[in-house]
Amino acid sequence: MTTEELRAVTVAKSVDARGTACPGPLLEAKKAIGTIDTDDVMEILSADEGTKSDIPKWCKKQGHEYLGAVEENGYFKVYMKKK
Repeated sequence: MTTEELRAVTVAKSVDARGTACPGPLLEAKKAIGTIDTDDVMEILSADEGTKSDIPKWCKKQGHEYLGAVEENGYFKVYMKKK
């Protein structure tokens, strides 16, 4: 998805993991995924560079859909869809 498309996505859950280092953002995402419905979108806010590779790998392994990431001022918004 493009940056514009990602910014327009309706997010069911936002996980703010900006205060944690790897593997914190991934662990926070794993905890939060159970709180949303199938086909809902979750965004993970993280300042840790590793999150941009950890979340796509986890999505592939678990069968979720990785939508992309948007770089903000000092952090990233990583988007995924629960499957």
